[in-house]
Amino acid sequence: MSLRPPTVTAHPWHGVPLGSGAPEVVTCYIEIVPTDTVKYELDKASGLLKVDRPQKFSNVIPSLYGFLPQTYCKEDVAARCMARTHRKGIVGDGDPLDVCVLSERVIAHGGILVTARPIGGFRMIDGGEADDKIVAVLVGDAVWGEAKDLNDLPQALRTRLQHYFMTYKLDPGSVRNVVEIAEVYDAAEARNVIEASRADYARHYGG
Repeated sequence: MSLRPPTVTAHPWHGVPLGSGAPEVVTCYIEIVPTDTVKYELDKASGLLKVDRPQKFSNVIPSLYGFLPQTYCKEDVAARCMARTHRKGIVGDGDPLDVCVLSERVIAHGGILVTARPIGGFRMIDGGEADDKIVAVLVGDAVWGEAKDLNDLPQALRTRLQHYFMTYKLDPGSVRNVVEIAEVYDAAEARNVIEASRADYARHYGG
């Protein structure tokens, strides 16, 4: 009896293409979903999901959350942040580009790939690091799939997303928040940020 060779799973960051339609339509790797009470994130060395920390407080991510494969936030992403905000001394956070994906249907767990269309984003600065959050809609979604821009979303949903990122690192009683959203941008700028992160990835990890 012959044994089959072991199956090798692609590394979600380096082994999965962003997609031939990028930056208009992108592949996203989902790490956490709104029902998670633990924050999972990619272990960069192995490509496996790991527990980053239990969610200590009541704030819950209001969308699917993950990153865009074969992107990286370094020099070009930081330069775009500085140019748009007129700040100095900003650096990239050294992670793949984060993405929130809106879906009407419940997706019960992370560790999966979805196809989404970017419609805008938040220019977040975290302790002097550019930490953009792209907002996207699941392709084919019955409720959100037709949205083309952040302004197509209800104001309450946009506010909920911003509130999550403004509070997810804030301990009760803290007097200073190291996180700020310096700009809320549209779909065109989201595509520019994605292209900057692709250039950073190519510079550091190859084409």
